[in-house]
Amino acid sequence: MPKFVLLWTDAAIWLMAAAALGYILIVRRRPTLVASWRKVFGDAPALASTVVLIVGLVITLTDCVHFRAALPAAAGTSKGVMAYDTRTQSVLDAVLRRLVETRETTYSRPLAYESFTRESRDVDGRVERVAPRLQFGGAHLQRPQEQWAGDVAWRALVGLVGGLALAALVAAIVVLAVARHAGQAWRATALEVWRGETATPWRAALGAVLGMCVVGGPIVALVGHYHVFGTDVTGNDVLYQTLKSVRTAFVIGSLATLATLPLAVVLGIVGGYFKGWVDEVIQYLYTVLSSIPNILLIAACVLMVQVFLDKHPELFETGLERADLKLFLLCAVLGLTGWAGLCRLLRAETLKLREFDYVQAAQAFGVGPVRIMSRHVFPNVAHLMLIVTVLDFSSLILYEAVLSYVGVGVDPSMNSFGGMINFARNEMSRDPVVWWPFAAAFGFMVTLVLAANLFADGVRDAFDPRSRAFRRRVLRTRPRAA
Repeated sequence: MPKFVLLWTDAAIWLMAAAALGYILIVRRRPTLVASWRKVFGDAPALASTVVLIVGLVITLTDCVHFRAALPAAAGTSKGVMAYDTRTQSVLDAVLRRLVETRETTYSRPLAYESFTRESRDVDGRVERVAPRLQFGGAHLQRPQEQWAGDVAWRALVGLVGGLALAALVAAIVVLAVARHAGQAWRATALEVWRGETATPWRAALGAVLGMCVVGGPIVALVGHYHVFGTDVTGNDVLYQTLKSVRTAFVIGSLATLATLPLAVVLGIVGGYFKGWVDEVIQYLYTVLSSIPNILLIAACVLMVQVFLDKHPELFETGLERADLKLFLLCAVLGLTGWAGLCRLLRAETLKLREFDYVQAAQAFGVGPVRIMSRHVFPNVAHLMLIVTVLDFSSLILYEAVLSYVGVGVDPSMNSFGGMINFARNEMSRDPVVWWPFAAAFGFMVTLVLAANLFADGVRDAFDPRSRAFRRRVLRTRPRAA
């Protein structure tokens, strides 16, 4: 039985998942929220991006269950005494165990069977610079020069067929569910989905599923025999590093965004409601905070955290726990230094709301300020919180990349897109260029950020009453036979 390890970010992510489920239950009981979220998922780009974000969330959750494997009992030890591995793994590590174990010596190109760097070898009595065979990549090939192209093409084709079959299965499930909900034949529903005539743009969602299956199918088929995205300078698989970086991106984007809410919401609403000297003090606080360059402020806070961690190594059993606490504190620092924008926005909205008739009536009836702010002001600014939270998610992912690039981001032992781009800085300057680590990190990060931005646009259009700019969608109707 393994020993489960609960990290700080693991607890935060699972608490956020529970809160999201609770919010879904609340939404189902309120018709106005149901209508708003239907507008979100009625936008084709937002629905397609939701599919990408769900896949990233699944990867994050599987990487948020950590454990230490139990070691076999040594001879002479008493029964009941368990020894555990010093390495802390996650469920994602267990699933990608082969990528962890198939470590090469140094660089190798994507889908290569020989090393990128050449070594001096004795060939027929002469010393020549040759590229040695990889230990794991393409090791099953007996004659790689002749078999490599055909083997890669065949495995990619098999993976493509498997991906298409999975996409077809998902499409069939969606069509049957929509047909059952609409009470019509599945063939008519399939035609409506194909032509984009449904109220919910299922064609866009299935298109996103198809694209991910077409890309992921060949990767899954090839990953057991090749390094699909190559290896880095230490021989570690680049695909494994990019998948592990997804968790770091989600943790940074979600926890840092939520860390801004307490100060921004409380100070923004209080300052806008009371005005006077209270408002002036709050304005002074966020004006001073906004005048300090964020990079310098965050770098100073992160360096102080680093000094604390270095002076207290006894607090951590493994290096992963130390790196995870640094990541958690980095999210807290980003939240405590980035609340000024949302606070200013909520203050301005509260200044407007406090002059409305229902707030004036509540004051006239003697309702206390705390009750007015919680019952009348807060619900009417909640849509702004949701919009800003979703919009800041993608910007914080990019912010982490910048911080890691300048050396004040996450711990170097933890995988992140910024860390991969930072390490690729020297690789891009060598000749020949080692481009695949940078390309993998850049591609995954851009896909995740683009999906988050498209989803944020849908949320803003649905929840912001001043941004009701939906594109017209003409639903063609066909006369039904008697």
